[in-house]
Amino acid sequence: MIMITYDGNEIFYKYYEKWIEIYKEGAIRNSTMQKYRLTLKWLKEIAPTLKINEINRITYQEILNKYAENHERQSTMDFHHQLKASILDAVDEGLINRDPTRKAIIKGKTPRTKKEKYLNQFELQKLISDLNLGSEINYDWLIYLIAKTGLRFSEALAVTPDDFDFPHQTLNIEKTWNYKENGGFEPTKNKSSERKVQLDWQTVIQFSELIKGLPNEEPIFINSKIYNSTINDILRRHCLNIEIPVITIHGLRHTHASILLYAGVSIASVAHRLGHASMSTTQKTYLHIIQELENTDIDKIMRALTTLNN
Repeated sequence: MIMITYDGNEIFYKYYEKWIEIYKEGAIRNSTMQKYRLTLKWLKEIAPTLKINEINRITYQEILNKYAENHERQSTMDFHHQLKASILDAVDEGLINRDPTRKAIIKGKTPRTKKEKYLNQFELQKLISDLNLGSEINYDWLIYLIAKTGLRFSEALAVTPDDFDFPHQTLNIEKTWNYKENGGFEPTKNKSSERKVQLDWQTVIQFSELIKGLPNEEPIFINSKIYNSTINDILRRHCLNIEIPVITIHGLRHTHASILLYAGVSIASVAHRLGHASMSTTQKTYLHIIQELENTDIDKIMRALTTLNN
């Protein structure tokens, strides 16, 4: 059994490296593991000689401040959370006298204004009409499925014939595909991402024919290494061909959500369909649409109130 045997004189980043190896290796998704390794890389660069017993509120704040010089606030918050977990263990082990992360101030660069492009219903219909939806599975069918379900790219890649429940018109989302590395199934992003996505009757009929004869437990869209950029290029060509705004595959997920919101679907239902951990994520992501709908509601309220005469 591997044990941490460091004392307070050991270098902090070495302690953190061993902590990751013992407590995180094999327990979290590979993509999450990469984030921990990136945090280690930055820690080694920012504080290469800092010892565990030298960590206090000031030295810890200095680490965060240095990191924040080149990162946005949310990134700094994630960096803080990943370091904090190991530091609290060091406190429990008696290597640090008191929690130095208490009341830490999270700073960061002003975030860039990022407005994710999405299509309106008319533009989406034009896109679907331009797709090559033949009798065999291809990448255009992948684009179509994401447009109809709002799945994450990794979730759509992991879909197998067994995931379709045609009698109940649902698609079971219980895993993702690790397309960034060497492939293979991985757990979903979070527990909320495990869900049943309702399918319209047209999609049910189409995919019930498409997947006939395919291996039940094999992903229907994977036959070789696949890249996000490949699908984005295909999507881009379609958008240019029909002269609509060019969006990414992630923008297609936003398109799906925006169309539902404009159709009057509740935020709670959209959040569940997208697999968001909480409604606040949905509200924050689609704030501009929600505000637009609220303005429309105000007009409706005013019209209703004006009919109430003395």
